[in-house]
Amino acid sequence: MGKLSNFFSNNDKKKLEDGLANTKKSFLSRLGTAVVGKTKIDEDVLDELEAILIQSDVGVATTLKIIDALEARIAKDKYLKTEDLIRMMQEEILELLVKADDETLDRFDASFQSQPHVVMVVGVNGVGKTTSVGKLAHQYKTHGKKVMLGAADTFRAGAIDQLQVWADRVEVPLVRQEMGSDPASVAFDTLESAKAQGTDIVFIDTAGRLHNKVNLMNELTKVKRVMSKVIPDAPHEVLLVLDGSTGQNAFEQAKQFTAATEVSSLAITKLDGTAKGGVLLGISDQFQIPVKYIGVGEGIEDIQVFDREEFIKTLFS
Repeated sequence: MGKLSNFFSNNDKKKLEDGLANTKKSFLSRLGTAVVGKTKIDEDVLDELEAILIQSDVGVATTLKIIDALEARIAKDKYLKTEDLIRMMQEEILELLVKADDETLDRFDASFQSQPHVVMVVGVNGVGKTTSVGKLAHQYKTHGKKVMLGAADTFRAGAIDQLQVWADRVEVPLVRQEMGSDPASVAFDTLESAKAQGTDIVFIDTAGRLHNKVNLMNELTKVKRVMSKVIPDAPHEVLLVLDGSTGQNAFEQAKQFTAATEVSSLAITKLDGTAKGGVLLGISDQFQIPVKYIGVGEGIEDIQVFDREEFIKTLFS
């Protein structure tokens, strides 16, 4: 069973199945076509499989890793049948999905070592970053955590108000300043307030503009430095939000943000609207960053803690 076996409800499973329906349909139907009428795994089957993985936006480098691993296993056992291929693929993909250092933190009812536990949220505009912050606030609050939000995206028109709408909806406090304020100042105020109020978890929403890399790096570095003055080891997490439906664009964004700051976990949104859910595997493998959350729908409940085993089980079932 996955690490969240007791935590992953039937409702979660249903949402995951619904959210991955497009990816699964596209992936499994192609896979079925590739092996139809074949009894042995030959080069043609592997070539077809390679094309399927690349078309699912797994990415070339990760696809080649999977194919090479399968070839090595087939070379050892000449009698493997096509039905063995599915099992071997599941095992190889599971192996490639990066595990979190501390998987006990990958739950909405987690106990945090630091109080407050500070999460700096980064990502470009339009990927669902602010919406994800709102949904995560709802999930943690539902699981008994005291949550606070910080509106450090002071650049985009409407960003602060959008986060305010979520804070009001979820009924959690939001620390904000005027548009155009110094984001580091907002982060500082948020952490001071969170400490004073005994908050469990804080989400700092940052500006999502990929202006140039140097400016982005300087801004995020300053926000982090100022936060560490209030809480020495803050932020405890830098969460990069990526839109799973944008395929290779998501790779490009991951490249930009990992160059600008140290990213510790990923949230992949909008998986329900795409057949390209394979991007999740490619990004986790290429950047060696664990996926922590996935967005599987538009509702307030439709963000899940990512369970590698449940994800693969659902994809292949």
